[in-house]
Amino acid sequence: MLVGHGQSAKFMYNGLKDEFEIIHVLRAGYTSKGRMNFLKRRAKRLGYSKLIGQILFQICCVRLLSVFSKARINELKKNLPLSDEDIKEDILIDVPSVNSDECLEVLKRLDPDIIIVNGTEIISKKILNGVKATFVNTHVGITPKYRGVHGGYWALASDDKENCGVTVHLVDAGIDTGGILRQGVIRISSQDNFTTYPYLQLAEGIRCMKLALIDIMNDNILPVKRDLESKLWYHPTLWQYLYVRITKGVK
Repeated sequence: MLVGHGQSAKFMYNGLKDEFEIIHVLRAGYTSKGRMNFLKRRAKRLGYSKLIGQILFQICCVRLLSVFSKARINELKKNLPLSDEDIKEDILIDVPSVNSDECLEVLKRLDPDIIIVNGTEIISKKILNGVKATFVNTHVGITPKYRGVHGGYWALASDDKENCGVTVHLVDAGIDTGGILRQGVIRISSQDNFTTYPYLQLAEGIRCMKLALIDIMNDNILPVKRDLESKLWYHPTLWQYLYVRITKGVK
């Protein structure tokens, strides 16, 4: 596995480890330079006013929603189930970033057949082309219609419940543009909101990943390209979220 430091990596690892032999887990960090370059690119693409609105949304809304959703989150973790038990230290390897030379060196040394990706930065061609492995990622959205981030939320905000779900896909040099291996939809309740949708998606993503891995191991990879509008989505701004919540009731 090639993962970030987020909780979703633990969910994916624990959801797979009893059925599949995971030899090593490379955990990649984010460099301060990488974070700064990311913000600069985002500001250049969207404008500073939208970037500020996104930051305000994270500070004001996400934090509040997380506090008020603790009971629902604990319920989902228990019932789905989703385990955030720590990854075993003896298989864990830390690297500075997913696109670092150190990461590539470790991947070359391990020479894996399949690399399960979760919660990393966009993986560069240097890494993708540096080893012969098949890279497989779980994206919390239905591609290609909801590429980028928060695909479940944006589907609901777009009155598109039938495309509120998750995709397991091959990783290529684009952003969530790789061939689709499996997809699944989620059903939300009145208790759910922006901070709980990902838990439902991750549980469905683990189910889809298991099926995709079985297909790969049986040499039955049949990636597809769906005939849907392709769009890249970003974090909502504070005012976008409030508008959608007031006008459509999407939390």
